[in-house]
Amino acid sequence: MDNTSRIILLLAAAAVAASLRAQDAVQGGVRWTLRRCIDHALEHNVSIRQSENQMRQRDLQLQTDRWSRSPAVEASLGQNFSFGRGLTEDNTYTNTNTSSTSFSVGASMPLFTGMRITNSVRLSRINLAAATADLEKARNDVSVQVAEAYVQVLYDTEIAVVARRQVSVDSMQTARLEAMMAAGKAAPAEVAQQRAAQAQSELTAVQADNSRRLSLLALSQLLELPSPDGFDIVRPDTAAMPDGGAAPSPEAVFAEAVGLKPEVRAERLRLEGAVLSVKVAQSAYYPQLSLSAGLGTDYYKTSGFKAADFRTQLRNNFSQYVGLSLSVPLFNRLQTRNSVRSARIDRETQQLALENVKKQLYKEIQTACHNAVAARAKYASSRAAMESGEEAFRLATAKYESGKASITEFNEAKNNWLKAQSDMLQARYECLYQTALVDFYRGRGLDF
Repeated sequence: MDNTSRIILLLAAAAVAASLRAQDAVQGGVRWTLRRCIDHALEHNVSIRQSENQMRQRDLQLQTDRWSRSPAVEASLGQNFSFGRGLTEDNTYTNTNTSSTSFSVGASMPLFTGMRITNSVRLSRINLAAATADLEKARNDVSVQVAEAYVQVLYDTEIAVVARRQVSVDSMQTARLEAMMAAGKAAPAEVAQQRAAQAQSELTAVQADNSRRLSLLALSQLLELPSPDGFDIVRPDTAAMPDGGAAPSPEAVFAEAVGLKPEVRAERLRLEGAVLSVKVAQSAYYPQLSLSAGLGTDYYKTSGFKAADFRTQLRNNFSQYVGLSLSVPLFNRLQTRNSVRSARIDRETQQLALENVKKQLYKEIQTACHNAVAARAKYASSRAAMESGEEAFRLATAKYESGKASITEFNEAKNNWLKAQSDMLQARYECLYQTALVDFYRGRGLDF
């Protein structure tokens, strides 16, 4: 590569570096890492907050079921007026007006409900644990979505960098050819062709910048940011990233994931809950025994007849009671039988749901493992292609300077080399993401 072409490329690289520094100078000079993006999304994402509310509802249901063992206490106050024939103090009826006031306090408590309350508490506890696992699953889903959007921004950033680099190289090459044409060392056709190449590069750069802005917008929306203005991300140092060893097999990853992933745990818990739901339905076959107790008093007055004063009547009419109530189910139009059968069907359905979520998880792990292997192979080949592209550009530059190659051949070699650099960096990001995703299925944090 001659000195002129080397200078052009060095100046173009410096211009791109300056552009990146300007791009990275966002509000307060702070750019968002993947970890910060995930943490912010987990705190503000609407679906996660909905899952949190569902978990709170399950917790309230558990408290309600626990308190169903306690006595229910009620107090009542009644005031009645009667017109016409009424009962007098001497226990006879006459045409007159009467009034009565009553006070009572009563309590009832279940003693035996066929284990319905006990199993309902267990079921609510399981439902709360399942809702907690659902919340964890929602957090994992959002984390993966943020990571995908983050990598997309990195992809589009590399494409934009290459596009701006091409504009810088083409503009400098155009200026160089224009100076050579003024000195009579370059033909006008070459200059016109180079200007056309520069215009095409500028159009490509505009499109690449717009794609990057759209990907940043999508990521900011996923983070629930009010506006993407001033929002940017940290570009990982690809030179410091290890290539990693051999990718684990899908079977090995699944063996770890099936005991860790919250979606599997949630379905297992729901299967346990379905078994308890059958027992809750069967409790209606058993007798129900309850204890009740209370106390009360009243005041009675008949118009035209003398009655004891209010305080005396309340004291004299004071009464207490304690009772046991036994309810034996005999026939309720097959409602209990059908409820039990329905609960058993739900149990079978939940068993199928558990098997289905395991199969879906295995498919996801298979895809992630194969993508990780493909990403590593793509990175290795793109790195080789970049080295070949650099050598091809060096040879094309030498031929062009000696007059053995046209400006079209020179531009083609240049563009191929710059694109190979971008492809290599994109492949590196893809390899990084897919490897991190496989580790995420194994219970590790999603970060790079």
